[in-house]
Amino acid sequence: MSEISEQQVAHLANLARIALTPEEISSLTSELDTIVDSIAKVQEVATPDVPATSHPVPLQNVFRDDVVGQTLTTEQALANAPESADGRFKVSAILGEEQ
Repeated sequence: MSEISEQQVAHLANLARIALTPEEISSLTSELDTIVDSIAKVQEVATPDVPATSHPVPLQNVFRDDVVGQTLTTEQALANAPESADGRFKVSAILGEEQ
């Protein structure tokens, strides 16, 4: 038995200001009915003894110590840059804002 009617889909489309053809309304009615049926099946097995989960595997953040390692000097970082100025990479202007 269908819980979603074409009139309901047409009404919701109108509220959302979405223009739908009769074929689209029919298709969406069928799809929404399938979704409602699927939700009902999940609710049948989602009993109080089944804990709610957002992920099937427990997740845990893994942090490492923040240790300063060897870094490049400014000169090393700019050594292969096509252009540099004042110790920085020089890049072409964007969005037509040529200087």
